[in-house]
Amino acid sequence: DGRQGQLYDRDGERADGKAFLERSSEDRHQFRFIVSPEDGTALGDLKATTRQLMKQMEQDVGTPLDWVAVDHHNTGHPHSHVIVRGRGADGADLVIAPDYLMKGLRGRAQQVVTETLGPRRDMDIANAVRREVGQDRFTGLDRELSNLAQGGEVAVVGASGSADRFRQALHRQRMRHLEGLHLAEKTGQATWRLKLGWEKALQAMGRRGDIIRSLSAGLSPEHASVGVRFLEERGADRAPFSGVVLSQGPVDELRDTRFLIVEDVKGSAWYVPARNLGPGEMPTKGAVVEVGDMRAEARKADHVIAGIAERSGGLYSDAVHLAEDPVSSSAYRLAYKRRLEALRRSGIADRRADGVWEIPHDYLERAAAFEATKGDVSVRVRSWMALESQVNARALTWLDGVDAAGDGELSERVVAARRARLAFLQQEGLLGPDAQELSNAARVQLRSEELDRAGAREAGRSGRAQVTAGDGQAFEGKFERTMDLAQGRMALVGNEKAFALVPWRHDLERYRGQSLILEQRAKGTGWTLQPGRARGISR
Repeated sequence: DGRQGQLYDRDGERADGKAFLERSSEDRHQFRFIVSPEDGTALGDLKATTRQLMKQMEQDVGTPLDWVAVDHHNTGHPHSHVIVRGRGADGADLVIAPDYLMKGLRGRAQQVVTETLGPRRDMDIANAVRREVGQDRFTGLDRELSNLAQGGEVAVVGASGSADRFRQALHRQRMRHLEGLHLAEKTGQATWRLKLGWEKALQAMGRRGDIIRSLSAGLSPEHASVGVRFLEERGADRAPFSGVVLSQGPVDELRDTRFLIVEDVKGSAWYVPARNLGPGEMPTKGAVVEVGDMRAEARKADHVIAGIAERSGGLYSDAVHLAEDPVSSSAYRLAYKRRLEALRRSGIADRRADGVWEIPHDYLERAAAFEATKGDVSVRVRSWMALESQVNARALTWLDGVDAAGDGELSERVVAARRARLAFLQQEGLLGPDAQELSNAARVQLRSEELDRAGAREAGRSGRAQVTAGDGQAFEGKFERTMDLAQGRMALVGNEKAFALVPWRHDLERYRGQSLILEQRAKGTGWTLQPGRARGISR
């Protein structure tokens, strides 16, 4: 009905997600899966089905399970997400056989649904297969055709019974549909030749269809009518572009990868994959970002993994990473394990049964080659402050850098915001002689004023004194949270009596919740890890 999903567990309708996170923070792994019954709409409330499945799973693995779930009705197929802790009731690591996870659990789920809805009739099964004929995605019928193909040639002949004749009729109809998609060509009365790459083309069509269907749930009403385009439609024009984030949503809910809808300065809306963004980097709605092609090179995370493996005999694990970087949080290290999981599926890294990864000697070269095949994009946040909020902000904003001479190339939204911004700056007496842009002195003034206001708000909220870089003394505190200002994202580092604001960067995320020492350097504020201090409750 449009509301947010609500976590639940075996006992109640509202599970405490924060408590589940806290007791899972030191788990070596967890299990995630999606239960998506084909006739989920007939089940209505999915909670009873999920609880029955989890009860059966506990019996199968021989231990009570600590789990939470949430039901989603945001697609045409109602489904439940389930997360199971990686520890059993005895506190030891929970190990589940891969065959059970891949096959056994699915079989149990089918049994639970069948007990509720009754067995599927032959007519139901036939209708489900018949619906696959006209789908623009890779289907079960395509899998059958792939098995029939000999050297790319498919011959639909030789039916011996009514069931075979029905199946062959579906195969012929499917081949005619693929012919219409230019993925096959007819070579005889009942033979076709499949085009090279037809399977990947169908898989891409399916992903695109899923994306389009999910956009209606992700876009707000004022943007629902915007025609969303895909980056491959840009053709040879691959120059980076700036734009405003209209919305974001999940691409793969199991692996927690997301997409952005970005409206560029010319008014076009683009679907932008955001799977390469690390912890703390996901822009919020209204943020201004720059989108461009990502260079085909190994990521920063790959260099960290390779360095740890080089010093540990070609091995990487969460425990080894923690030993080398004691202040890194479990959430931060999780990003590295996700990266390795992606590379494992491409045969670049191997994971042993004990959770230790075997890293090849040419890991960085192979990781760079992997990136080259993806055609990924980079997303850089240019302003964490929403466009509309920038108009009357007494701060240095992204709008202050937009070239007014390019009004003919800008969307009405950006042009209107730019004009309103200029009117505000003129009213405040901050424009230069040409009344079109800020002077250098005004830019410095606005940056300083915004920092002062942010510091004053935090001082009033927490009752602590602000420490600035100009004080010339080292400052010790914990990385508490981030603050999004017009001039950029800032990290708030504080202790019981004082706090400091320093420019945020991705590398800082590893120290979130940890203690740091900030010290003044010749070229600005630098930070170093607090050395050798006990971290008791007071820290």
